[in-house]
Amino acid sequence: MEDNGGGTKGDGPTVRQFRQILIWPLQLMPLPAGETIRNHCEFLEAEADKGVWRELQDEFPQDAGQYQERHYREFVSFLPHVQRFLYGERSSHSGRTTYGESPLRIFRRADVKRVRIRFRDDPTPMTLEVAHADLYFFFDVDVVIPVIEISAEDLSFARAQELIYRFGRAYPAGWSEDEVGVNCLEEVAWLDADGRTLSTSDYGAREKFMASVCRHQTTDIAAHWEFLLSPMVLNQREKPGPVRYRQLEFHRMPVMAYLAVDDPTALTRAEYIRLAFASAPGECLPTGSAFLDDFEARYCYDRFYDPSRKGDWANTRLLCSGQAFVAVGDSSKKLFTDSERGFLAQFRHQFFLVGLIAHFHRASLLMISDRMVATMSRLNRADRDSVSRFRRDIRIMLETFLRFTHRYYFLEISDLLPMRDIFSRWAGHLGTERLYEELRHEISDMASYLETDLLRRQAVTILQLTVVTLFSLIGTVTTGFLGMNLFNHADLPTLDRLEIFLVVFIPTTLVTLYTVMKSRRLAFFLNALADERISLKGKWHAFAAVWGRG
Repeated sequence: MEDNGGGTKGDGPTVRQFRQILIWPLQLMPLPAGETIRNHCEFLEAEADKGVWRELQDEFPQDAGQYQERHYREFVSFLPHVQRFLYGERSSHSGRTTYGESPLRIFRRADVKRVRIRFRDDPTPMTLEVAHADLYFFFDVDVVIPVIEISAEDLSFARAQELIYRFGRAYPAGWSEDEVGVNCLEEVAWLDADGRTLSTSDYGAREKFMASVCRHQTTDIAAHWEFLLSPMVLNQREKPGPVRYRQLEFHRMPVMAYLAVDDPTALTRAEYIRLAFASAPGECLPTGSAFLDDFEARYCYDRFYDPSRKGDWANTRLLCSGQAFVAVGDSSKKLFTDSERGFLAQFRHQFFLVGLIAHFHRASLLMISDRMVATMSRLNRADRDSVSRFRRDIRIMLETFLRFTHRYYFLEISDLLPMRDIFSRWAGHLGTERLYEELRHEISDMASYLETDLLRRQAVTILQLTVVTLFSLIGTVTTGFLGMNLFNHADLPTLDRLEIFLVVFIPTTLVTLYTVMKSRRLAFFLNALADERISLKGKWHAFAAVWGRG
């Protein structure tokens, strides 16, 4: 259970270096009809002159001497197919309508430099650095992932826990009796480089969030997050905009955290459990003890953690629960704190991309699933136009799923054991493979339906043509038996021949069309005529049914 309290600073170990990265998958809504932009990110590209969002260029400068080693280490950590996904290829086509130099386009917010945070139990605000606030767009997939990284130094362990627990809240889960947002910080404010306030949270605006759910059956988001994502707008009628988004998951954003403490082995099992599940600070277990019997096996990656070893051994413990990925290590070991060659660089680059890929996979599958539900809900069997749109939407969805599978979905990302193991564990906790298989079966069922429906309509068409051909054969044989020269009209004037042609053509056309209209009933009559078990009376009834009402 999540508590509503503010916690205390406590006397726990000091977190010498603290990093927190929020990965927030969102679904992009279809662009309005008649809109000139073809991809959502093109709107931000057009807005770049206003100085809000600027596209990041790739990290491969023309001068190799400016290439940083941490980016090199990041690149070589992944398998070739993942490298193409993350970085593209120089020889690729550079157009944006195809899989260009990279399927990722990253836009960075230029004005947000710091964040001021106030806890409920402490009126004194705390200011943290904002390393970056980015938007990750993906080619041909209607998903955007905002990524926000904050950092601080010399935090109490309890405060670090509270930041992990409370900072990444898109909206409050509820309110306390004094109308304070449950599980949220008292205040969050974005600051510019000069310390000016850009936007402040409104978790206590109960009427705003209640009205959104009541009127639109969708949750609104807090004002500071709404500001950060602007000029993109939430899918709400009061705030129209060309680029709209929708939340895919609940109010807690997936989080990554890096904690460099004096002695990682001094943390208790309960503290590690609370970190793994991004729970509020506390001394006792956050859940029942029986539920946590396999905690170390399921959620701890202890390849580099051994409390019995001393000396140069850097005790580093990695915790992964899907919702949270937390790295805890020794602040005195450069191997853990070096931002260029140590684990801090790996956390901010390799492991961040591992988490980004894992959450991108899940978000894409949830997006396709949401589109499928919307397509089914719009189907009206009594409306032919609705049925036609349904067939078209299902084909588009099948194509989208196939493109996602062959371009983006992979189970192996690296030959490095830590990255491979963490990705497998991360995706397992997110249930990505299970979700993929369920969605694949559902789309396969829909594709089978379309194929069966197409065969049924083809069979009906063939039946109609067969009946029309059969009855046309009677007239063909008759005229052929009588001979083509029964009437000699070759010497008549042109107008007379045209009149005779129309006299024959119009009735023949009407009879053919009438035969098509009655083709199903005529087919039933022909089946009855061919069935030797049906009596003459039954065959007569079948013939009469051609013009009956039934």
